[in-house]
Amino acid sequence: MRTAQRDTELATEAYATGLWVRDTLADALAAAARDTPQRHVLVDGPVRLDCETLHGHAIEFAGAMTSRMPVGSVVSFMLPNWHEAAIVYHAATAAGMVVNPILPSLRDHELAFILADAGVRMIFIPAEFGGHDYAAMLERVTATMPDPPVVVVVRGEPLAGQITFDSLPQPPGRLPTVDPDAVRMIMYTSGTTGRPKGVLHSQNSIHALIRQLGQHWRVGPGCVSLVPSPIAHIGGSIYAFEFPILLGTTAVLMDRWDPDAAVGLMVGERCTHVAGATPFLHGILAAAQRADTRLPDLKVFICGGASVPPALIRTAADYFDQAMVTRVYGSTEVPVMTVGAADDLDHAAETDGCPGIADVVIVDGEIRARGPQMLLGYLHPEDDACAFDADGYFRTGDLGRWVDGRYLAVTGRAKDIVIRNGENIAPKEIEDILLGHPDIREIAIVGVPDPRTGERACAVIVTDHPPGPDVDDLGTFLHACGVAKFKWPERVAVWDALPKNDAGKVLKHQIRARLVEADE
Repeated sequence: MRTAQRDTELATEAYATGLWVRDTLADALAAAARDTPQRHVLVDGPVRLDCETLHGHAIEFAGAMTSRMPVGSVVSFMLPNWHEAAIVYHAATAAGMVVNPILPSLRDHELAFILADAGVRMIFIPAEFGGHDYAAMLERVTATMPDPPVVVVVRGEPLAGQITFDSLPQPPGRLPTVDPDAVRMIMYTSGTTGRPKGVLHSQNSIHALIRQLGQHWRVGPGCVSLVPSPIAHIGGSIYAFEFPILLGTTAVLMDRWDPDAAVGLMVGERCTHVAGATPFLHGILAAAQRADTRLPDLKVFICGGASVPPALIRTAADYFDQAMVTRVYGSTEVPVMTVGAADDLDHAAETDGCPGIADVVIVDGEIRARGPQMLLGYLHPEDDACAFDADGYFRTGDLGRWVDGRYLAVTGRAKDIVIRNGENIAPKEIEDILLGHPDIREIAIVGVPDPRTGERACAVIVTDHPPGPDVDDLGTFLHACGVAKFKWPERVAVWDALPKNDAGKVLKHQIRARLVEADE
């Protein structure tokens, strides 16, 4: 794994301002265990982890990791929002490993790619969750791997060759000294090529992000964050794993989304912060109205990750009258490029806020950004070639404009991505698979607006066998291919032909416009 390759001026400034530091998250956890041992950092149902307990578990699991693999190896977890994931995260940090969070909603197809691509040496999974047998899935996926990872099963019985979570800890030997500028995380994100790309972050890129949010989002000691967003996303991971240690907060985990339960937790735990995609804000607002509570402890609700209707921000800000409710913009590559619009409802609702520590520019309509929270690069250096411009700015592929000189409004996407419930879906990946369906001659998948999920995926199909496949047919086919359900198209339209230009390129903007017009 490579170390941060940043220009000298950026690095010097980041260290001078304290956004980058010489210590690591493991050092911060050790200090918290020493100074505030009984402070609760995580709430997971009946389980409450304090600093001392989390640190003790992390060190024991770090010992197990260093005894089984070299420093710098990749350790994955494919877990729901459970406290065991925090133990794995902090253990990997202390052991000098590279942590790789994987969405539990992924299936054989995606998992096999990630395990091979990242060279994963150990993976933590639930035995079963949400009706899916993860132990059996790992048995299938690893059976064909020449050098399969160690499979550790959490909350359940392992299959032959797998081990249990509780059997893993061991007294640590000498743990390594960790370079805060070295790669410490690989997080996969959907790309327009159809092949997921591994985004690399360091201790310091994440540290800079956390310091920014502490400054702009009213986060400090004693704050309590509800974490319904998946911990395999950059957002969920920082609220669950980083905030509690670096900012002195408590994270309340939810492993299944239920808006009424979320409001109950927010009232009972006196939650001050929530961040998530449009469905989370929509659901919590409706549930709070049903429960006749305005959530008086709520200080901040950050909404991003998908199209956010301005009316939703305004309605929520009016109802949660003690809270800042605002849109933000970011990506796995450059998390939280804009920090919202504090105390300015018009800009909070109508724009995606003003930049924080990132330097954001618009070049030929495209949003580009660079800053101390930026990725180190992609796992495969060849993916970097088109991702950065000559000045080192990350090319987001999103289109935008400035409002009143300092507020960014994202106006669309130049790249081909559908964002549903905050999840990035690469249409090309699904199109390539569905072209194997016997009743599909041509296919184009586009995102169309949805007031609840931000977008929904619509497959426009040309077939030689009318009437062609329907939504259920596509779901059955993709299920057999081991594709995660959230990537399945939710709508199908059968057309005689796809619109194309003179070079034969499918004109997705025309397809999208036609579908939207049909909905009006």
